[in-house]
Amino acid sequence: MSHMKRRAWLAAVLGLLAAGNGETQVALWKLGGSDLGWGEADSTHIFIDFERTPGAIQPVYFTPERAVFSHVDHWAFWRDPTDRVLEYVEGEMPRMWKWNHGIPDPSENGSLLVDGDLITYNAPKADLLEKETFTMDLAVPVPAVTFGFSSPSQGYRSDGTPLVTDAVPAFQISASVDPEPPVLAGNVNPLSTIIADVDQNLSPRVRIDLGRRYTRFIRYRRQLSFVDEKGLIKIGFDTNLSLALRGTIADFELAARGVPQRVHYRTKITRLDKPVNFGRLFWKATPMRMVDGAPVEVTDAQAQVKVEVRIGRDDDPAVYHEYMATGLEREVSRQRYENELRTRYVRVTGADDLTTRQPKPGLRASIGYDSDNWTFWSVPFAAPGQPLNLRSGSYLQVRVTLESDAFDDWVRLDSLWIETSPLLAGGVQGEVARLDDPQPRRGFTEVRLGETTDFVYDLKADFANTDAPGFDALRIRTGSRAQFRSLFLGNPPSAVEPAQVVTEQDGLTIYLPQRIARANNPPLRVIFGAEVFEFATTFLGEVLDTQRQVLPQPVVEGDVTDELSTNSLGVLAASGQSPDFIQELVFSSPVFTPNGDGVNDQLRLNYALFRLPGSVPVVLSVYALDGRLMARLDLGRQDSGRQQLVWDGRDGNGELLPPGLYLVSVDLQSELSAPARIRPVGLVY
Repeated sequence: MSHMKRRAWLAAVLGLLAAGNGETQVALWKLGGSDLGWGEADSTHIFIDFERTPGAIQPVYFTPERAVFSHVDHWAFWRDPTDRVLEYVEGEMPRMWKWNHGIPDPSENGSLLVDGDLITYNAPKADLLEKETFTMDLAVPVPAVTFGFSSPSQGYRSDGTPLVTDAVPAFQISASVDPEPPVLAGNVNPLSTIIADVDQNLSPRVRIDLGRRYTRFIRYRRQLSFVDEKGLIKIGFDTNLSLALRGTIADFELAARGVPQRVHYRTKITRLDKPVNFGRLFWKATPMRMVDGAPVEVTDAQAQVKVEVRIGRDDDPAVYHEYMATGLEREVSRQRYENELRTRYVRVTGADDLTTRQPKPGLRASIGYDSDNWTFWSVPFAAPGQPLNLRSGSYLQVRVTLESDAFDDWVRLDSLWIETSPLLAGGVQGEVARLDDPQPRRGFTEVRLGETTDFVYDLKADFANTDAPGFDALRIRTGSRAQFRSLFLGNPPSAVEPAQVVTEQDGLTIYLPQRIARANNPPLRVIFGAEVFEFATTFLGEVLDTQRQVLPQPVVEGDVTDELSTNSLGVLAASGQSPDFIQELVFSSPVFTPNGDGVNDQLRLNYALFRLPGSVPVVLSVYALDGRLMARLDLGRQDSGRQQLVWDGRDGNGELLPPGLYLVSVDLQSELSAPARIRPVGLVY
């Protein structure tokens, strides 16, 4: 369903509820502004500025005067990127690692090399030359301008040489924006862009000009130089040093100017006072630009906000396991997993790669996702005012991404809020199947795309542990206009007449003849016909209370009745179907006459869109028979389903085309490979 349709639907529902009796019970969970502070609520943040504008968050604007590394307070120091780190989230935690033959000494993995202190350093020692490889992952791309490193400001080598003069004689620096195989493999290959390859260096303070480029990964590699030759010895196939390695680094230094390409902010898991239903997600944001060193509010900043939400029923979306004597897994508490169990991945010695212990009691097993009690993260919302369409719950977590497409543009997020209201029932479960195949052999509902199919939709509510007031209407979203067949209540089902049925472009709403509540809670069954236009469609449902100003409560898929065996609200396309994206283009007439006499003045075009991943821009083009483009009209964004449009014979400037035979096409403006549908039409006066 398109964003416009969703907003129109919710506006209609809220208008209906506003006309009912009683005061509104819609509340707001707020973050930012004068409410719950951003800093008080976060669990993870990367390059977020909390101080520039109190009550708001925005990306850090880097200046060369302050090192990028100084903005990071939660590095993950890894031996190599295959190490398992509990709660590490790709793109949300900066990390640094040495090549995987290093030893497990914190000073060896770089913790002393990004602390901004020229006094702390790794002591020089005889070592494998190729061990001196450090990779820094900033988690997000930053607009880097310089990178370098410096020798310690004090101390001496074993031969009495001051460390302040102990320059690295040869090195290579490489960088990349995106993860790539050399990074993930933990080896010493350079990253995709080599920015410096120096075979002779005498300076203890190195600075490399990067111009101004987005950079996320930086790799330093010590290379062989002529000053190392006299200390080299061969041990098998390895080249080792008998003397302490020349060149001591106290600190790596990265400078940037501008805002990161994206920054992340994730709230803590917030416990609400009680389980609630969730409505729309809103936020207030201000586009900004740095102009002559000062932040200025603008309207055309190349930046945007994206927000994701997940809802839970307990305080942890993860499920932790340990191995049993049989080698199978069983669930354990997080406290036991973290503090009592041993990791399955170990190094026998400091120089070894990771090895895996055999499954046995006392070892950590998998960490799973608790999908029984938590929703998955929602799709990213790019505009405020949209319904979350997530099930009810008592725990909430929000993830914000602030994206920038220009070095000096960003969005300041001033506040964010979510509508909540009390439950209508303790829970509402739904299950759908084809009417002619209620227990499909393969366990899920399959249909022919574009064909009207009759479905049975079973529903049951739970009031066992709640005093919720119940509901009196049900809405089913099918993604296309549905045709109501019948309504049944009770067990066994008994046919009843609904109080009213409203058919909409993407489903239908059934107003029940009686209120469903604790004292009157029969199972519900709705039979309806609908067309499916996508390979995978979920018939989302929600129950409504038209007598009170509250939010709808989502229907959660589950095992409602033994008569249906799908335990799901999902519908899939039948095997082997791969229809074109645009089909069934039909004109109201092969000839039309836009002369203003009120007869056949417009051409009506009907067509169907299949398998679209979301709303896609659609264009109508009109060509002369010699191939000249005569008109091109933007039809806006459209979803999968049946569509209709009207053309009045005019071009994009509003001018009538001359009489003749034309070729009219409907085409998708996206990366989807979709041939245009073209039909001839005659235009006469």
